[in-house]
Amino acid sequence: MSAPSRLGRYPVRRRLGAGAFATVWLAYDEHLDSEVAIKVLADNWTEDLHVRQRFVEEGRFLRKVESPHVVNVYDAGELSDGRPFLVMSYADQGTLADRLELGRLSPAQALHVVDQVGQGLDALHARGVLHRDVKPANVLFRTVDRGRSGQEAASEVCAMLGDLGLGKAMDMSSRLTMIGGTPTFVAPEQARGEALDARADQYSLAALAYLLLTGRAPFDHQTLTAAADPEPPAPLDHGFPDEADAVVRRALSPRREERYDDVPSFVAALAATLGEQRDDERMWTPTATRIGPHPGTDATEALRPDPASDRAGRPRWHWLAAGALALVVGAGAGWAVERAVSTERDVDDETGTISVTVPEEWASVDAGSWTPPGADAEFASISAGTRPGWNSRDRPAPGVFAGLLPGDELPTDVPPHPECETRRDPVSGSRLGDATVTVVFTGCEGPGFTVERVVQLNASELLWIQVRSEDRPTANRVLDQVDVRGK
Repeated sequence: MSAPSRLGRYPVRRRLGAGAFATVWLAYDEHLDSEVAIKVLADNWTEDLHVRQRFVEEGRFLRKVESPHVVNVYDAGELSDGRPFLVMSYADQGTLADRLELGRLSPAQALHVVDQVGQGLDALHARGVLHRDVKPANVLFRTVDRGRSGQEAASEVCAMLGDLGLGKAMDMSSRLTMIGGTPTFVAPEQARGEALDARADQYSLAALAYLLLTGRAPFDHQTLTAAADPEPPAPLDHGFPDEADAVVRRALSPRREERYDDVPSFVAALAATLGEQRDDERMWTPTATRIGPHPGTDATEALRPDPASDRAGRPRWHWLAAGALALVVGAGAGWAVERAVSTERDVDDETGTISVTVPEEWASVDAGSWTPPGADAEFASISAGTRPGWNSRDRPAPGVFAGLLPGDELPTDVPPHPECETRRDPVSGSRLGDATVTVVFTGCEGPGFTVERVVQLNASELLWIQVRSEDRPTANRVLDQVDVRGK
């Protein structure tokens, strides 16, 4: 998809991401001299009145709330082809899901994120709006200026809630007809389709807090049916006091009447049990974590966690040949950052199914189909790199491969990369409604970064992509701009 020159009165700079229902573009507000994110309804949903109404309602819900911890909607409009768009806050520091790919947060940082997300939820609830989909991908980070310290401007990262695609007014919650939410984080009563109140969002925030504190999700629910009747989660461990475990468990009670009265009460109780954690670094600064070009610094190195050794007996994908190259698959989960390169271009496979935006120097393109290992038919694929054979094992170079393949479930792991020094543990998540699994490799021979992601596109197909890059910003940007049509 080529970038439009303008959306309404806003000049467009580049695409930030795309999903089943919308595409998000980075644009510039010439009147206010600031960058904005513009969310545009996908053209194939323009005539679906239900989807269109949900899109418009998201803007209305967000517009009701004035909080630094909720994405702000500045403007709305309609394109010449009838598609509505929303002009929103630009999250220049990406999402919590992206940040977690770099490693776990410190307890103080985790508590700070929970506190700010809790403030965002409280602001929504005060306006009578439920979020209904609190999860790492919907927690966005942006840089805020806190004034000047000495001769330099003091900035820090602020967390804010975004994506109210499932948001509903509380007075309408008793008339919900569609069950929605992310199974790992959704409250049981929401998974059952019952009438909801603010305690459903409290449950999701507690699940998020559990993830941030322990490095693992409290549940491994694959379906909403499983989430409707959850088992108690394992203890927090990691040296946290029993009082903290009790607070999180109370907020995760399957019986809503046993939870805290409201989100601020839960956050205050958790903070009280982790008070000693607040003395260390509460939040990262933009220069410490921003994945983007900073002269003389390597932000990714500064955040790299201790190397994780491969575990014996790690499950392998049965449909991959031994020693296969690591691949990244995704509808895109990159950091929303400024480009480190000045020019990009779009490449498409020969069927028009897969599109990806790549750096201009990735000029070697193969738009033909491929036959996945173990399959007996050809599937759409696209490959682009700095030279032919960029993905060979003996002379790897920067590039991307994206291909469809049959599959009714996500793999639990990805192939090893012996040429890379560090292998992060697989991260399960959801991107724009599609379940994903992601693995990041660093310190690789040739290009230093290899990222793998698999996305479950539908009941019978997966998307498999490999990205190799000299730097993480480029890898994430390419991932963020993989688009699949008609699936």
